[in-house]
Amino acid sequence: MNETHLPHIPQTKPRYSATFDPYTISEIERAAATGIYDIRGGGTKRKLPHFDDLVFLGASVSRYPLEGYREKCGTDVVLGTRFAKKPIHLKTPVTIAGMSFGALSGNAKEALGRGATAVGTSTTTGDGGMTPEERGHSQTLVYQYLPSRYGMNLADLRKADAIEVVIGQGAKPGGGGMLLGQKISDRVAQMRNLPKGIDQRSACRHPDWTGPDDLEIKILELRELTNWEKPIYVKVGATRPYYDTALAVKAGADVVVLDGMQGGTAATQEVFIEHVGIPILAAIRPAVQALQDLGLHRKVQLIVSGGIRNGADVAKAMALGADAVAIGTAALIALGDNSPEFEDEYRKLGTTAGAYDDWHEGKDPAGITTQDPALAARLDPVKAGRRLANYLSVLTLEAQTLARACGKSHLHNLEPEDLVALTIEAAAMAQVPLAGTSWIPGKNF
Repeated sequence: MNETHLPHIPQTKPRYSATFDPYTISEIERAAATGIYDIRGGGTKRKLPHFDDLVFLGASVSRYPLEGYREKCGTDVVLGTRFAKKPIHLKTPVTIAGMSFGALSGNAKEALGRGATAVGTSTTTGDGGMTPEERGHSQTLVYQYLPSRYGMNLADLRKADAIEVVIGQGAKPGGGGMLLGQKISDRVAQMRNLPKGIDQRSACRHPDWTGPDDLEIKILELRELTNWEKPIYVKVGATRPYYDTALAVKAGADVVVLDGMQGGTAATQEVFIEHVGIPILAAIRPAVQALQDLGLHRKVQLIVSGGIRNGADVAKAMALGADAVAIGTAALIALGDNSPEFEDEYRKLGTTAGAYDDWHEGKDPAGITTQDPALAARLDPVKAGRRLANYLSVLTLEAQTLARACGKSHLHNLEPEDLVALTIEAAAMAQVPLAGTSWIPGKNF
């Protein structure tokens, strides 16, 4: 037969490996070329069980909903009622997580303070100390006390409205932070007592205590330094939430902050971000159980964070037993991080709007995760603060909407009974029934 008349044989299409997918191959190639692990900012990018895997059971015949325009649904929260003489009162349970000056520009820190103050909530200093702009524009400011002690001084600590002892964070529990030399400006170096332009690594544990008994002594020191006025928080990355919560409470914490692996960081190894810690959905119920077993649920407040994006996430976290939530990455997005406005510049950096995570390089076109004066000047703290305030208001309104639909007159009245899960994994983690059944995996057989 003439070769020109051979029948067409379809060719098998190229098939990517699920194990060695294009991203994995590119990471192997990058590692082979450079000999160093990848560093980036943000939180985990893998798909994890999350609040989207839960839905509310709205009121119908068996439950009575509240009228949105005529019946109130409270959103306020008081934090630090256990021991502090001056607990903090917030109008919304959505707070701003710790993000440092150094990781963020001065304008970004000011914008966070402005936005939080406008809606009656708190913001948090982060590693590296307190700036006058941040304190001046934050009605309620939480001062982080970290292993590095960078920027730590007693005068600023006493100016704060609460103190957060940071043991770990969700993106890197068991690890310390990084601030690379390109972000160590004159001002950052002066505040942190570091040489300008030199890479900085924060310690992974506190230098003057080694366990929960020492933590109790440290908390007592902080109370004496502040005349027992300030609430003392203890922040942990989500790993062993039952025991960590119980030990923090035993040490004397007024508030426990629990950060899941979706929580962001300014910079750390990607292998850390993607492979250490547990999702916040899996962490809330064990922490709440610890508080309940100690008879201190709602007496010691629980703040949860890590991937909070909208009012539904807020309401679901509170239904599972949290008293408040904290946002970090979402707050930066509200300020303007990863905005399509800067797409051309993101492309020059080898990325695209929505995926930019090289926060450690200090080249952020939005002027948020940078110390470059020209880039930082792009962020107007007044306008950015207004955007954040709008976003926080929407989160609160959305959570109220869902609470009213469940017949609740306050966000704190939401409960696990209001939720069901759409997946077996979410049902097991959140300890609520699989939708359409009464089955909670691991609970009832």
